[in-house]
Amino acid sequence: MKSRGVLQRVVVPAIAALALLAFASTAAAATPFWGVVPQSTPTSAQFQRLERGGVGSIRIAIPWAAIQSSEGAAADWSSIDPLVKGAALAGVEVLPFLNGAPGWAVEPVGVGGAAQAPKSLPVKTQAQRDAWAEFLRLAVARYGPDGSLWAANPDLPKLPIRTWQIWNEENFKYFVAQPSPGDYGKLVQISHTALKDADPGARIVLGGLFARPKEAEFKRQPPRAYFATDFLDQMYKRTPGIRSMFSGIALHPYSYGYKELTPEIESVRTVLKANHDAGKGIWITELGWSSGRPEATNGFNGYEKGRQGQAHQLSGAFQLLSEKRRPWHLQRVFWFSLTDAPGTCNFCDGSGLFGPGFVPKPAWQAFVKFAR
Repeated sequence: MKSRGVLQRVVVPAIAALALLAFASTAAAATPFWGVVPQSTPTSAQFQRLERGGVGSIRIAIPWAAIQSSEGAAADWSSIDPLVKGAALAGVEVLPFLNGAPGWAVEPVGVGGAAQAPKSLPVKTQAQRDAWAEFLRLAVARYGPDGSLWAANPDLPKLPIRTWQIWNEENFKYFVAQPSPGDYGKLVQISHTALKDADPGARIVLGGLFARPKEAEFKRQPPRAYFATDFLDQMYKRTPGIRSMFSGIALHPYSYGYKELTPEIESVRTVLKANHDAGKGIWITELGWSSGRPEATNGFNGYEKGRQGQAHQLSGAFQLLSEKRRPWHLQRVFWFSLTDAPGTCNFCDGSGLFGPGFVPKPAWQAFVKFAR
């Protein structure tokens, strides 16, 4: 009896100590609420640094054209696997957005300069609808709960993808030449059926709506862009029953200053309430400013803030989003982008939290302050 009593006195404190360590480890772990958008695949060391800095999620593109470049071709996941593997090893959640269409599925057309986009969403013909649905099923078969990636890599921590974002900036010409709220509603319906068939626990988040594209002011016919609120409202009206087919909406509230975020987000919440969907969560899947100097650009670019200005905008935005997280039903916030990506957009040459050589900017320290 005495030996048993001694054992209890030793083991109980040990269990308590282990429980405290586990709690401390969990408390220090990154939350998926704060994320980044990488423009290229981070190295293993970079992924680990992101996790230590509080990055809990990354948002990545899964472009249909890159996965199935020709009709009937086997899916090629070689460009996506390293991202999903690296994130899993670091314990970082992945939010993919499925978008784009290969030329064999939807005709590409010019949308300005050398840029091209699918003429429409892949919903116009039965062949397009079937091909899109198959693409989604293939994605789940690769990265979902029973995905072949996990089966082929048994030593890899299993972090299956259960939430899928459908398209990107579907209200803007650079991602679909002829945006249509009705067509997008159809795409969500098709995607809901395909994803749920492949994984009953799958969730859908709408593609990130560009809050206020300037093109929407021109009133061209057919429209080449919509304000996010107009597009969302028309999608609800043209697609009866769509509320049950997705769990969140996404917004890209790019602005010249973080104080402009409030009216952009609240206007979206107004649309949700008007369509009896006020409980839906909002995902900010792109948000950012550049560290570039305004005077160094050709003409005025309000997204260029300088290195300290970029950090100031991030801090102001993250403070606001933290305070409004509950009333605005915010689910995730993704900074665009992880590293600078010259030539990608008019401020992407300085949008990164890290510059060349993965050297951190002041904005990275500001990010860590909130995320950790």
